Amino acid sequence: MPPLRNLDAQGAHFAGKTPFFASRHDQRLSYALYVPKEHGAQADPLPLVVIQHGTGRSAELYRDRWAQFAIDNRCVILTPLFPAGLVEPGELHSFKFLEYKGTRFDEELLHIVEEVGERWNTETERFLLHGFSGGGQFAHRFAYAHPRRLAAVSIGAPGRITQLDDSLPWWLGTGGFEERFGVRIDKAALREIPMQMVVGADDIETWEINNVGGPNWMDGVEKTGRTRIERLNVLRENFEAQGINVRFDLVPGVGHKGTGVVPAVQAFMADVLSRRP
Repeated sequence: MPPLRNLDAQGAHFAGKTPFFASRHDQRLSYALYVPKEHGAQADPLPLVVIQHGTGRSAELYRDRWAQFAIDNRCVILTPLFPAGLVEPGELHSFKFLEYKGTRFDEELLHIVEEVGERWNTETERFLLHGFSGGGQFAHRFAYAHPRRLAAVSIGAPGRITQLDDSLPWWLGTGGFEERFGVRIDKAALREIPMQMVVGADDIETWEINNVGGPNWMDGVEKTGRTRIERLNVLRENFEAQGINVRFDLVPGVGHKGTGVVPAVQAFMADVLSRRP
């Protein structure tokens, strides 16, 4: 890879808004970045903020919307891309549930994070993670599997939630989690993570999340509420009952639109970054 400050025709693409690069570990997956242009290989590593896309795979849009945040807050933005139809033609939802037919999307993200740390001089031991809608589903389940890798997590408007409840089967709850993923959920570590839940106050459409019989449906979902607002409140209550503090942001005038909650997420992330040692 060209040096971070090499701004010739080749090196210029490794700073600012980068292209999408194939993951070294699994080239079916890719990622893009926003890297502040003055950041160099000899500088102190910058914090890493991961923005996980939802069903629409709007990774490039999120990279662009977070570019100024990276400049203002001295961090690197990483936007992974997990393509639709990765294992089966037309399949949309697999990454949201961490694993699908042998692909562990949580572990693949960690491989990408390590690669980015090596190539772009970022902090990798802990990073900040936000996801909206399908990305919000991924984000809170990722936290269950890897709480000690997170400096903060922002859970945006998930249509389907996984409660910390071993009496409920995966993915309604965490029953069988250790057997499925090979790790025990560390609730003490979850309590240490700055945690945000965020949803638009007008996010009340239900057509996509009450699709009985759909490929991402499981009987029992209906008990968590009809709207994303109701379901996120159920998740908040579940967390708080177990001593996990949550900042809950209900954003006025916003429906189910990931870019609409970005200012609230950025305020949360900026606060976390400002309190770094």
